[in-house]
Amino acid sequence: MRDEFRELLARRYGPIKAQYFGEGRRRWHIRALQEQWRSGSTFPPCVAMTLPTEEDLMQDSDPSDQLVDGPELGLLLRTDFSDEEAWKSFISRLEGAEAELAEALKPEPQAEPHGEAEVKNADDAMDEDSDSEDDEPAAVPSPVLRVVNPDAPEERSVVSGISNLTALRLFNDIDIRPAPPLPPDSKRVLSPNPLIDYFGWQEIYSGPSLWIYDAKSNQDQCLRQVSQQGDVYGTATGDSWRTRVTHAPELQFNMTCLGMKIDFGGLDRWDYEERKRNLDETIIPM
Repeated sequence: MRDEFRELLARRYGPIKAQYFGEGRRRWHIRALQEQWRSGSTFPPCVAMTLPTEEDLMQDSDPSDQLVDGPELGLLLRTDFSDEEAWKSFISRLEGAEAELAEALKPEPQAEPHGEAEVKNADDAMDEDSDSEDDEPAAVPSPVLRVVNPDAPEERSVVSGISNLTALRLFNDIDIRPAPPLPPDSKRVLSPNPLIDYFGWQEIYSGPSLWIYDAKSNQDQCLRQVSQQGDVYGTATGDSWRTRVTHAPELQFNMTCLGMKIDFGGLDRWDYEERKRNLDETIIPM
């Protein structure tokens, strides 16, 4: 969490929490940042003061915590409930892709040593076992994507047809960073927006990767994969692109465990309609 954001929360988190009691940590953080954006001013340099730690600012609970605190690497959110048969077909393909990934990630069986095994004393054996455990990579959970498919009508109404930005605000935690560098011979965006560039700053999110099943998914069996921050200058936090469900588990593994980055080679090939929807939502009060 940026020091500038921690300083803002040090001043405004307590009053906002008291005013909107019961909303939860994520909305309180968002409200504080929205106040700053609406003020029309940039973040001042941090003054010499003791700031609360990130752990202190993240200790309050949030209604979505129970959905995002699991071992899975990403979260797949169903936001359209109009075609149950299409959803069942989608889930079947997802489960097949998850099974293929789990099979591919199974460790190779260790070959049995030939000849008589060397006998070691107990202390040496325990030390060797301890060293090997330290060297072992963390196990990859299976499945890698947690499916969130609300059943109750009131729960479905919260996520039905939501934008990428709304999904990020529900299931990720907000932060800021300096906006991406401006390319040579380029001009800043004409209408400053926190998701792209707001006086040199950009609103970003952290937490599980988000994959969204929407109305289009009923026909194309694809998902929106949502970015948590802008890529090159001019792209926006919350941008998304569509990928087939059969590719999603492997992509999630590659992004989380192998550091793969979706950047289209520096080109802007993100879904413009979803971007516009997000940008419009940033000016709507909570």
